[in-house]
Amino acid sequence: MAADITIYTDGSALGNPGPGGYGIVLISGPHRKEISEGYRLTTNNRMELMAVCVALEALKFKGSNVTLYSDSKYVIDAINKGWLFDWERKGFKGKKNPDLWMRFLRIYRCHNVRFIWVKGHASTVENNRCDQLAVAAASQDPQKQDVGYDE
Repeated sequence: MAADITIYTDGSALGNPGPGGYGIVLISGPHRKEISEGYRLTTNNRMELMAVCVALEALKFKGSNVTLYSDSKYVIDAINKGWLFDWERKGFKGKKNPDLWMRFLRIYRCHNVRFIWVKGHASTVENNRCDQLAVAAASQDPQKQDVGYDE
């Protein structure tokens, strides 16, 4: 039986490019999990997209019904407006972050995901928590390398 899961994600870069991090809150019934990680050099858009990839990869069961909230127009519009699938057909030619978009597509196709945009730094409690996690991860002298980032 497919699980119903709610996910909130956020990414942040201090300097853009600069140190960055992502924050995730996963909720399934009474269960809640928070995930965050920082990188020493990356961009805000990469962290927004990385958060979505890591969140979907953290799901235990394929075919989960997921509602994913993000304040990233970059991510939400690319998916909901169908741009991503055109980019894929064209081999991501001239597009930024193809490594993460391909990673996203692999895991996205394993689940039933609905994407909802929320206004950042507004009244969405869980999105604000993700922002706190992302900024903290970026601020804690992260040593991990974002290997897909080209300076």
